[in-house]
Amino acid sequence: QVQLVESGGGLVQPGGSLRLSCAASGSIFSFFILGWYRQVPGRERELVASITYNGITNYADSVQGRFAVSRDNAKNTVSLQMSALEPEDTAVYYCNARPIGLATNYWGQGTQVTVSS
Repeated sequence: QVQLVESGGGLVQPGGSLRLSCAASGSIFSFFILGWYRQVPGRERELVASITYNGITNYADSVQGRFAVSRDNAKNTVSLQMSALEPEDTAVYYCNARPIGLATNYWGQGTQVTVSS
């Protein structure tokens, strides 16, 4: 019943910025943590950033200070502002929704971010 749709990916030069957005629909409740993961072929999907309903955030060490996650509960959207992008940030970025206390994960279709000169 939960659907997530990402947008905003693309090609950017090192040091540039991108803003990813994710629109959530369906049965989204306050106990859902919303966030972003990324995956490179051959590697594990990794957490980039997450945010609770009341604004508590969590970031991967590699992006802390460069990325900022935000959430609009009225619109059921979550965004990821990406700054000072590095080639190592190149990946497919996935929107994620997870009920607190449950193993269930809901995923978007993914959006490609490529950082290259």
